[in-house]
Amino acid sequence: MISSIKRFLIGRPLKSTELGEQKLSKTKALAILSSDALSSVAYGPEQILIVLITVGAAAFWYSIPIAIGVLILLTALILSYRQIIFSYPHGGGAYVVSKENLGVIPGLVAGGSLLVDYILTVAVSVSAGTDALTSAFPLLHSYNVVIAIVFVVLITILNLRGVTESASILAYPVYLFVLALFILIGVGIYHIVSEQVSPGLHTPIGTPVAGISLFILLKAFASGSSALTGVEAISNAIPNFKNPAPNNAAKTLIAMGAFLAVLFSGIIFLAYYYGIAPSEKVTVVSQIAEDTFGRNFMYYFIQGTTALILILAANTGYSAFPLLAVNLAKDKFIPRMFTIRGDRLGYSNGIMILGIASVILIIAFKGRTEHLIPLYAVGVFIPFTLSQTGMIIKWIREKPKGWIPKLTINTIGALISFIVMLMFFLTKFTQVWPVLIFLPIIIFVFYQIKKHYEAVGDQLRVSTSELSIPIEGNVMIVPVAGITQVVENSLNYAKSLSPEQIIAVYVAFEREDEKKFEEKWKKWQPDIRLVTLHSYYRSIIQPLTKFIDIVEHKASESNYQVTVIIPQFIPKKGWHNILHNQSSILIRTILLYRRNVVITTVPYHLKK
Repeated sequence: MISSIKRFLIGRPLKSTELGEQKLSKTKALAILSSDALSSVAYGPEQILIVLITVGAAAFWYSIPIAIGVLILLTALILSYRQIIFSYPHGGGAYVVSKENLGVIPGLVAGGSLLVDYILTVAVSVSAGTDALTSAFPLLHSYNVVIAIVFVVLITILNLRGVTESASILAYPVYLFVLALFILIGVGIYHIVSEQVSPGLHTPIGTPVAGISLFILLKAFASGSSALTGVEAISNAIPNFKNPAPNNAAKTLIAMGAFLAVLFSGIIFLAYYYGIAPSEKVTVVSQIAEDTFGRNFMYYFIQGTTALILILAANTGYSAFPLLAVNLAKDKFIPRMFTIRGDRLGYSNGIMILGIASVILIIAFKGRTEHLIPLYAVGVFIPFTLSQTGMIIKWIREKPKGWIPKLTINTIGALISFIVMLMFFLTKFTQVWPVLIFLPIIIFVFYQIKKHYEAVGDQLRVSTSELSIPIEGNVMIVPVAGITQVVENSLNYAKSLSPEQIIAVYVAFEREDEKKFEEKWKKWQPDIRLVTLHSYYRSIIQPLTKFIDIVEHKASESNYQVTVIIPQFIPKKGWHNILHNQSSILIRTILLYRRNVVITTVPYHLKK
């Protein structure tokens, strides 16, 4: 039944030879890997206005120069990550760049930040999409968390079906969103040019504003830079592209940057000219759409596509998180299970962990996007800064042909990214302080995992200097609960191995039962030694393990191996298991931690 449900939700397993068919074209990759960056247009401009409104609506004209600053940073990041794509064509992004050029610890800081950031990507995107949905349908406000969780579950299942299938489905909403915003911006500008919008709605650019300061402007700039989250995703996901992967990834990155620049600029300009003020109940995009079209089909089309892309922007996290996890797992900093491909050739363990962590985060923050965005943004600008700095070191050290322009691009990107990161810590410390707690913890865990894998490797490595002691013989211990076919099956198996000694062990709770069983055993299996143990406290485990320890100690003196053969019957139907004590499972679990004891389970399958 479980297998049937899995097949229905995820689809048939794919052969390893079909991996090439799961690669993304530029068109699909743009939709999947750019959805996070493009969706941030829906809340990035709003974050600028939220800061400026503290001074007053007259300060909204500052959103124009701030937007220009964000576009400069976007250009530097796009050009820089284009260089990273060609320098590190196997993916890994900021983690690989930082580790190879700055050292292991900076690499782990970048990798840890991005892992957490991709979880935040899913939580923020889905929460923002839910906000857009409830802006259009206010009655749904009280169900924000439930709606967000349902969306996370659906996107997780979709990604478990494979990269190509999810890309085929998710590409349409992304391009519909881009089309909707182009229509909105185009019609909005037409209304402005045709003087259908009153110039009195906004303050003219250059108007002096009391109370404005450099600190507030930098805070607004840092907040607006949250629109650049997701820019790094393409450099992490190069292995997902069709060949030539680096060229296709670079072209997709440029296209993403162009779309993002146009949409971000257009929304900022319309918000300024329309005199839009941020509201807790209605998003800025929703207000612009309503002022432009009214509450008609186009308004709901824009709100619908905005909600969809905000939700589907989570897919960037699902595309990049598993690949980053693979790089960290190959370096033994996180569990190796992240390197295993699932039935549909995707890294399903990474996908499922991402989905679970995102749901926990949504519940913890109650789906409040504004509480998540600062933490989300600072988690991006830490690896931004480290990757740019790593590339600076790379160009200075290697000095390839034409390295000066490349160095200049990375230097500009590193400086602006550092300023933005610093502003987040200075202006929103109460919201971003968890970064200072979880990053050291994550790095500590990384090192503990690495230490464990190295210790395991040292112990498992075959060394000619350490000769193993040969086993001289075998002692079989068979715990028995009665005279049954299950026990007989296990004893026959033990006899077939020709051990030096077979010992059947019976644990009795009453003295009368002990004597009766010994008499029956002599008649049934006179050739096999029976040891009966009396349990004063009605426990099978304690006397049995104590006896096994005694036998093991004596056997080790003669280089004998102790093997415990556990009889176990298997019911025909799975639910029948709950009707039985499952003592065999408990015994096996306890004995697994005995260093010099081998455990063998002999199953006996019931027919009805």
